[in-house]
Amino acid sequence: MSKNRFCTHFQVKYPIIQAGMIWCSGWELASACSNSGVLGVIGSGSMYPDVLEEHLKKCKQATDKPFAVNLPLIYPQVDDHIALIEQYKVPVVISSAGNPAKWTARFKESGIKVIHVVSSRKFALKAEQAGVDAVVAEGFEAGGHNGREETTTLCLIPEVSEAIQIPLIAAGGIASGKAMLAAMNLGADAVQIGSRFVASEESSAHLAFKHKVLDAIEGDTKLTLKEITPVRLLVNAFANQVEEAYQREASIEELKELLGRGRAKKGMFLGDLDEGELEIGQICSMIHEILPARKIIQSILSQFKQSLSEQATMDRYNF
Repeated sequence: MSKNRFCTHFQVKYPIIQAGMIWCSGWELASACSNSGVLGVIGSGSMYPDVLEEHLKKCKQATDKPFAVNLPLIYPQVDDHIALIEQYKVPVVISSAGNPAKWTARFKESGIKVIHVVSSRKFALKAEQAGVDAVVAEGFEAGGHNGREETTTLCLIPEVSEAIQIPLIAAGGIASGKAMLAAMNLGADAVQIGSRFVASEESSAHLAFKHKVLDAIEGDTKLTLKEITPVRLLVNAFANQVEEAYQREASIEELKELLGRGRAKKGMFLGDLDEGELEIGQICSMIHEILPARKIIQSILSQFKQSLSEQATMDRYNF
């Protein structure tokens, strides 16, 4: 049997990416995940260039395994980030929020592999045409910034799988081995997991935010601010203010003013659970404890293997 093509191409042991989440995914989480056999990711979207450089230095000291930088292409100082990524010879870039055609050729000329995040079949095809090595197809369930299409992972993965030839990574609503197996049954080569790693010991999220995630129940998140950039949030006082603004038919300018600057940092990094922006996926209601990243990965892989072995023998598959 041939080896998983995601693992082969990106030189990792297991077909899992730890998502690069702003304010939550620094060098400690990325290196811990890479050392555990998956692709760890530094989330650069919340970092000034000097901060990113510090994280790159520390990550390279902490692991000799491949890791990635998540790079939102709309970041104001994207050129500075790209220069640092090249300088420190980052093995993989995961680009998002922009056109991958602008930078992919440059990265590949530097020997850097490129993964691009998409939310639709159309953009998956465009990313493939731009020359990326793989795509992350992220469903509506995901936390943080999301696609306007509101396509669920269950629908998105088979749609994209039929359309592209390059490796496909499923994201959105995946935090367990069972969900990982389901995504791969739908056609994914690997999975990207974000929310589960927010509640890891190595996550740079504020402890108060981590415990807020543990306390979440079904229905506690909402996708909002689609007129600016869609984002899935835990419901809190700030999210309620946004809802009230919609009820009075606030303008886009009013919504932008309400969002202001630093809301995500205030909530996720500084722990203001009322006035901060608390980005997390729908799967948060299934997260119940804070664990080291290594144990999270081991648990997911153990459940995946057990579910895979049971799949063909379960009575519900026999009809």
